[in-house]
Amino acid sequence: MTKLKCIVIEDEPLAAEGLEAFIREVPSLEFVATFPDALSTLELMNRQQVDVIFLDIHLPKLKGLDFLRSLKNPPQVILTTAYHQYAIESYELNVVDYLLKPFGFPRFLAAVNKLMANDVQSKIELAPAVNRQPSTVNRPNHFFNENKRQVKVYHDEILYVESLKEYVKLVLLGGRTVITRFQLGEFETQMNDPNLVRIHRSYLVAKDKIEAFSATEVEIGGVKLPIGRVYQGQIQF
Repeated sequence: MTKLKCIVIEDEPLAAEGLEAFIREVPSLEFVATFPDALSTLELMNRQQVDVIFLDIHLPKLKGLDFLRSLKNPPQVILTTAYHQYAIESYELNVVDYLLKPFGFPRFLAAVNKLMANDVQSKIELAPAVNRQPSTVNRPNHFFNENKRQVKVYHDEILYVESLKEYVKLVLLGGRTVITRFQLGEFETQMNDPNLVRIHRSYLVAKDKIEAFSATEVEIGGVKLPIGRVYQGQIQF
């Protein structure tokens, strides 16, 4: 199994040690190094492959989000921070997940599941064009506003939709994400797609993309999503 090479950018020694320990617990991840600030990583990133950055936001010399914006071809990024107010801004930079400190291993593992799902989907996108998506003719689609531009999303690209309060995050085939200003209920009404099913106050899922489910969770795109208590027993997949 090819492991994803991970670096940690974190100026708090205890937090950095905790992340290193978590990474070493996951067989699909390989810990490479820890850096106390973002600028210190540049030499390593220029000479060897880095697949994942666990990135703090409040760093000395250069803030985490400014560092992320400076990268032309950034690897996958999971933010680790004690500050919740940067969540929307960070998702617009296509981070994989946003871990609020303090977090435990189960929450870390949930972020890694999203990471692995993105990695699998990106490999599918790069594979030879066998069993590709059907012709775009007559494929239902919507345009969504993201960063002052209109982005086309085909309905059959959607894996699941996650509520971010005033925004929603569309997780699509190929590891793409789109962040747009909608509440989840408004989005559900706008799409009017019977294939999109509400399983939780924070999640809609595409029925035809579900890989496995139980009474309490759904697995889709390699990510496990909870089924809310009020929806348990009512959903038909």
